[in-house]
Amino acid sequence: MMIRPRILLIEDDVNLGYVLQENLELRDFEVTRCGDGEEGKTAFLQKNFDVCLIDIMLPNKDGFALAREIRAIDQQIPIIFLTAKSLKEDRIEGFKIGGDDYVTKPFSMEELILRIQAILKRSLDGRVDTNADSVFEIGRYEFDYQHQMLRNADTRQKLTHKEAELLRLLCLHQNTILQRDLALNLIWGDNSFFNARSMDVFVSKLRKYLNQDPRIKIVNVHGKGFKMLVE
Repeated sequence: MMIRPRILLIEDDVNLGYVLQENLELRDFEVTRCGDGEEGKTAFLQKNFDVCLIDIMLPNKDGFALAREIRAIDQQIPIIFLTAKSLKEDRIEGFKIGGDDYVTKPFSMEELILRIQAILKRSLDGRVDTNADSVFEIGRYEFDYQHQMLRNADTRQKLTHKEAELLRLLCLHQNTILQRDLALNLIWGDNSFFNARSMDVFVSKLRKYLNQDPRIKIVNVHGKGFKMLVE
């Protein structure tokens, strides 16, 4: 049985969102539809997708801001912007962020589906290992993000959802700074003082889980965030 491609659709126009979802599902896509940027971010963190369709003019968090946050987590997932604006500056901004395509409303359903299929083909051709985004080598450890499992030759540690999300961000930013505000907004939803203290506790837990390999260090970068160093 063929696995249906999974699409994250973020569109605040209820009628258009429904029409897009219905037509995509009729073409054997699995669609998760969200009505604003914050809802879209939450959905992205909770499930693996093959492509994101993002309207630019969204409430709570605009499409460009959402795309930046998605790109900080996953640099490979295809992003297609949907917009009623056809300004050259907006197109340039979308591509600078890392968008793969830019579709101006109104558009035909057939055109959108062909664009999605073309981008998915390029994306799948470029991914030899479909688990590459979810399994990380950290020194002597292997981190399986999808199953929230950290293991080495001697131990297996089941992680909580937030522990796994934080460790994944650290892996994606390995040997570079993971900005504190970015991690707080992506995982906790805001950068309040209480959540910042909570994140510090989670960082301490991750240090403990990784302490069997002295080559791995998670260091504080004052005023900026954290850096996971692997020698």
